[in-house]
Amino acid sequence: MTLIKSISGIRGTIGGDVGDALTPLDVVKFASAYGTYMKRSQAVRNNKIIVGRDARISGEMVKNLIVGSLIGVGWDVIDIDYATTPTTEIAVAKENAAGGIIITASHNPKQWNALKLLNGKGEFLDAEQGEAILHLAEKEDFDYVSVDELGVYKKDLTYNQKHIDSVLALDLVDVEAIKKAKFKVAIDCVNSVGGLILPDFLKQLGVEKIEKLNCDATGQFAHNPEPLEENLGDIM
Repeated sequence: MTLIKSISGIRGTIGGDVGDALTPLDVVKFASAYGTYMKRSQAVRNNKIIVGRDARISGEMVKNLIVGSLIGVGWDVIDIDYATTPTTEIAVAKENAAGGIIITASHNPKQWNALKLLNGKGEFLDAEQGEAILHLAEKEDFDYVSVDELGVYKKDLTYNQKHIDSVLALDLVDVEAIKKAKFKVAIDCVNSVGGLILPDFLKQLGVEKIEKLNCDATGQFAHNPEPLEENLGDIM
């Protein structure tokens, strides 16, 4: 089992001993440290934190632990559920939120998951901020609130389309030119969250034919998600 703590977040394999893997207790400690740090360190524009995740099997469990921890520190949580990394970043900016947590282990195999932390601009935290959060987690120095100060939970499943709309609104994107080109595009989404947004995006972009491989967001990766030649046999 593996647990890697760094200034960019925490990632590890699911299951195992506390402190040696990404266990529920490790998730709670790190999410609580992030929530506490964000409360202490800034003049909060509003009381919202965005949480989004990829389709990993452990994602729902990890998300629930994060949401409960943030509410316990007093944050209102907007759960956008299945969302790519840039979709979650866009949601932070559009909601004028104080920050966000992306639940994804990127190209790591399915037994991995991770928490990636954002500031109020939808950008990753800097080294100094990351070190401060690691210190709070290590010391278990958390500011849990009383019952009357608990945060509020809200689910918002509109952000995949909002992300698509943001791209289509860019001056550089010429949908009519793309339609005229009659592109045919193959995508392999490895049965993760890309399978929920990429087909809709390409269709609205004007792509004529979309060949979809492994686009069911089950978290059962069809192959290793690392984009190396040996993992690209189906699409090549």
